[in-house]
Amino acid sequence: MEGISRKEYIELSAPTEADSRSLEERILTALREKGYSAGMSLKVMRKLYPLCENAVYKLTASLAWDGRQWILVDLEAGDTTEIHYGLAVDLGSTTVVARLFDCNTGNCLAEDSAYNRQIAFGTDILTRIFYCKDQPEKLEEMRGAALESILEVLKKLEKKTGIQAEQCIQMVVAGNTTMIHFFLGLDAFCVFQTPYAVQVDRPGFLLAAELGIPVKGYVYCYPGKSNYLGGDIISGMVATELYKKDGISVFFDIGTNGELVVGNREFLLCGAGAAGPALEGGVVRTGMRAAEGAVESVRLTEKGFELGVIGGGEARGICGSGIIELLAELFLTGWIDLRGKFVPEKNKAIRKVDGMYAVEYAPGLFFFQSDVDEFLRTKAAAATMVEYMLREAGIGMDEISEFYVAGAFGKHVSKEAAVTIGMYPDIDRRKLINAGNSSLEGAGKLLLCKKILDELDDILEKMVYIQFGAVEDFLELMVAAQAIPHTDLERYPSVRKKLKERAEKG
Repeated sequence: MEGISRKEYIELSAPTEADSRSLEERILTALREKGYSAGMSLKVMRKLYPLCENAVYKLTASLAWDGRQWILVDLEAGDTTEIHYGLAVDLGSTTVVARLFDCNTGNCLAEDSAYNRQIAFGTDILTRIFYCKDQPEKLEEMRGAALESILEVLKKLEKKTGIQAEQCIQMVVAGNTTMIHFFLGLDAFCVFQTPYAVQVDRPGFLLAAELGIPVKGYVYCYPGKSNYLGGDIISGMVATELYKKDGISVFFDIGTNGELVVGNREFLLCGAGAAGPALEGGVVRTGMRAAEGAVESVRLTEKGFELGVIGGGEARGICGSGIIELLAELFLTGWIDLRGKFVPEKNKAIRKVDGMYAVEYAPGLFFFQSDVDEFLRTKAAAATMVEYMLREAGIGMDEISEFYVAGAFGKHVSKEAAVTIGMYPDIDRRKLINAGNSSLEGAGKLLLCKKILDELDDILEKMVYIQFGAVEDFLELMVAAQAIPHTDLERYPSVRKKLKERAEKG
């Protein structure tokens, strides 16, 4: 593997009166002979004696790329080149996920996750930003929460594999602009406040020790494009290689915020906007995140609701993927109409609860008209971002080669259900690709392939950012997209066909 860390075995000649070169010079000369023009860290300088002598000058050098040159960050006795590890981290606002890699083979040895401890300061990013604005001690709390979350995941990986973070040479972190600011201990109010000039957008390689991360070398933070289009999306570009393709692709990371990129090797049009917390179970009265007890799938049969519950136990609420399937089923059976309004005469299961129409999808759990309305506003915002971006680029939906949906939401949602309610476009389902955790995937790819660093500038230079808030007819487009699947049913021939088939069945 040609990653951002290397291990090289070297054998040195012992110093003599005839050859009194320093240990530093001997090591760096041996590395130059292997093609590395390297520097040496103070930590390694302090290990030279008596290590070199005790190892009979047979040593393994751990090298870390710092953005400009290779730095010797560790020195071990004997040949330990087979022990070469690195870490990739997705620093999400809700969840922190990490992978441990064997950097010799490129194999992922383990993956684990933990909730971001910053949630204690606010479930949404904006609350966290205001919490620590102009208050250094609270900003330090936020930074510490991010660090502790990462360290918690690293301990989980150690428990799974027996490999400590201290044995790893490098770490790559991808996260949105706010998360990276918090991780570095930077006030993130600039992300929210005009003119949206963030403090840093290309932090690059930073000493792991200065960040409190126990790896030998550096932590590389993926660069961002703007306040709302951060390193997690750039990492997603690397994961999908959208920027290398001839065909035009769409990359959509849907969560509380929606980040969108449309393009190919010639151009990249990008934008971001608020989709709404409903996609992650927020706002919906019985909504919850995709955790144990959450309804993740729904089928409406003659016998009633058939539910898929995470963990297999009793339903405690419903998450985003379950909401989409529930809405799709309610619409196809006629329990809600094109406007998303309940049709109580369709079934006695639709009844008024707290003065509002609702259905009981699980014992004691209701889905209300207000929940439907909120979710449709959210899905309309997401769909309108795609519609506007394609219109701006002069691209028809039939010209799209691949439509990537990233994030945990994209991983679990049913394609058919998402098309039915109008969240995804009605295209060949083979073109609808689950990109999974593309932020984590891209972090791992860069860890193992140093050449990707050279491609990042090209990606960022190609990206043209569009502010959706400045679009004159954005709200008008959103209103049209609030219908199920859309006010223009001609855009959704497969949904029209399903409705016709169900009507014929009576």
